[in-house]
Amino acid sequence: MKLHYQITGSGPALVIVHGLFGSSDNWRSMAKYFAKHYQVINIDLRNHGRSPHNDSQSLSEMAEDIFELCQQLQLTKVSILGHSLGGKVAMQFTDLYSHYVEKLVVVDISPRQYEGQHTPLMDAMMALDFTALQSRKQVDEALALSVDDPSVRQFLLMNLIVEDEQLQWRINLPALKANYKQFMNEVFSDSNSNSLCLFVYGEHSEYVTEQDRDDIQAIFPYAEFASLPAGHWVHAERPQQFKRIVEEFLLR
Repeated sequence: MKLHYQITGSGPALVIVHGLFGSSDNWRSMAKYFAKHYQVINIDLRNHGRSPHNDSQSLSEMAEDIFELCQQLQLTKVSILGHSLGGKVAMQFTDLYSHYVEKLVVVDISPRQYEGQHTPLMDAMMALDFTALQSRKQVDEALALSVDDPSVRQFLLMNLIVEDEQLQWRINLPALKANYKQFMNEVFSDSNSNSLCLFVYGEHSEYVTEQDRDDIQAIFPYAEFASLPAGHWVHAERPQQFKRIVEEFLLR
């Protein structure tokens, strides 16, 4: 699996991993910021962005994809930052390749198993008839019948492309739906991690609870926590505060 990636800057390696339905494009401005001090490798997970499609997709496979890319780029040590699903992948990567990880940053997700809530979004996206839709506006209007939140629709529409003169989704929705339960699985660890890690979460988000923080501390004894007055999209809602907190942790 040869992942698509964007490299910005030079210095120690920092891998950025987007969340479900996302891509490296979502993190371009953050990558540019952290490139002041790092060689930022901003990736597309399999079945996302410009990376290849595959019928199989587990947390371990996604972590292995990143390790293969790191080997390809001849990196000997990396820090890794992941949001949501990307945070789970980053934790799995750290568990499998702990000797390889300098620091870990996880954004608004915990290692526990989550109840699936994105299946309706996938169903709504897959139900669209692109032979009858000619513009982004028409797709948005059709999607609005099932997805009320305009901000969610705009995020999903970032996956809209034109190929062979017809609109279509760039992400591999059938594979994402088929493997969705695996994304929600707990990140397992045989032992406590010695990795230096920072968990950044939104105060208004339900993804990281007080119980989650206790569970995280049990797996990552050296974990630090930072909360921001935001929802799940912490880095998008509070970009300046997010940059400062993460930069301070990485450079310490």
